[in-house]
Amino acid sequence: MGCRRIVLNRFRKCIIFSFSLNFPSGLLSILFCKIFFLTDEDNEMSKGNVLFMFRYKLDSSPPRFVSVEELMETAKRVTNMALAHEIMVNQAFQVKPTELPEGSLERKVKEIMHKAFWDCLEAQLKEDPPSYGHAIKLLAEIKETLLSFLLPGHGRQRSRIEEVLDLPLIQQQAENGALDIGRLSQFIVGMMGSLCAPCRDEDVNKLKEITDIVPLLKAIFSVLDLMKVDMANFALSSIRPHLMQQSVEYERNKFQEFLEKQPNALDYTEKWLEDTVKSLKEAEMDGSTAASSDPSSLLPLNVHNQAYLRLLRWDHASDPFPETMLMDQVRFQEMQQEADRLVLLSSVLLIVYTTTGEAISGLPGLMETLKNTISIMLADMHTPSFSAQEALATIGEKLCVELSQCLGQHGYSPFSAERRSILKGQISATIQPDNTVRKLMDSRVQTYLLASLESSQHKTPPLLPGGLSPVSRELKELAVHFSRLVNYNKLVFSPFYQKILQKLLTKGESPGTEM
Repeated sequence: MGCRRIVLNRFRKCIIFSFSLNFPSGLLSILFCKIFFLTDEDNEMSKGNVLFMFRYKLDSSPPRFVSVEELMETAKRVTNMALAHEIMVNQAFQVKPTELPEGSLERKVKEIMHKAFWDCLEAQLKEDPPSYGHAIKLLAEIKETLLSFLLPGHGRQRSRIEEVLDLPLIQQQAENGALDIGRLSQFIVGMMGSLCAPCRDEDVNKLKEITDIVPLLKAIFSVLDLMKVDMANFALSSIRPHLMQQSVEYERNKFQEFLEKQPNALDYTEKWLEDTVKSLKEAEMDGSTAASSDPSSLLPLNVHNQAYLRLLRWDHASDPFPETMLMDQVRFQEMQQEADRLVLLSSVLLIVYTTTGEAISGLPGLMETLKNTISIMLADMHTPSFSAQEALATIGEKLCVELSQCLGQHGYSPFSAERRSILKGQISATIQPDNTVRKLMDSRVQTYLLASLESSQHKTPPLLPGGLSPVSRELKELAVHFSRLVNYNKLVFSPFYQKILQKLLTKGESPGTEM
């Protein structure tokens, strides 16, 4: 019967857990591969990055024949690398249960196959005498799953599971008509209650209310699937602090394997670093910035930090992102948007306090009130429907009202029409990228973020530039996130960066500082 094979292909994906903290060779690879197979439908960012990387590079690759096997193997390597990276840089990363899209073909096939299996099981149990072939296979699968949840110290539970779910004995009982599946099911539910996470207590308690065998077994497997996800997340949280060094080596080795299959996979990375060197040399020649006069500006470490800073000004629509940063492109886009928001927010607040003068400088709570008003209006500034001109005009109107009320409450003369007009005009003018105040605050934000990279080497926080106090909390959070991503990227790809920078910088003076 075809449905007899269904029990072996129930479309459920399993995970192998290891709780050893000695991390023998190969453990990291096993963990990542197993989680990949569990979450391949959920990890859209990783899949998207892999597909993008291939599309990204094949256009410039020399023509050559690539077999499907080679393509799939390379895709698997890069996907596993992306997943390893996500686990390390995203502290909130969790494995999630697979949920197929409503109405999708795969979901329909899954539902049909599951229904066929459970209908077949119910029919077998209603035979006279009952046929327990499918049921025993399910019990064997449940036993294996329960044993996989046990830690080394769970000796008593292991013995109890082996004793009650003794498959040869169950087979004998089935042959002699003495098998009590209801009793075994209740034991299974009780064991699940002792092994599950607290968040699953309610799900397990609901199992105790089900009396029919087939619906109970079906519900047991659903809860076991959730417990597997919980165990995967527990494994990740337990070993994440110990994975840093192995993860760095794992990502580096996987990228090296990809580079061997795709020799030009560093083209855009080289261009990114080369453009940074060119821009620093041009600034050095015209002396347009204070940093350009620093003789150390073309040392590898400084060039590299400046290159990372350039990623916060990237034109994602037209410029290909460096391959070594591709897995963090979305994060850099988000940080770029946050930096732009903080620049505009701090620019408007600086204009307000400069225009209004000392009258409001010491008023308690006013700064936070104005900041909240501006933040609300700028919350959607990076959505397609956002109109900066309308938002800034509205901000000007609202701030004038709030300032007039505040000045009146504290005995100051209210805003005159002229002062209102000047303030609203200056706020609206910040829409221009070359606005003097906006350029000043942008320069200070960039200076602070660059200083955060340099100070991370010495564990000392940089000083906050003037005018940024109102956004100090948000800016510090951004700097921490930026520094963590950059430092991890350096750990993984430093050998590749060193070769590229050495080639670029030895055209002039020999570099004297390692990254």
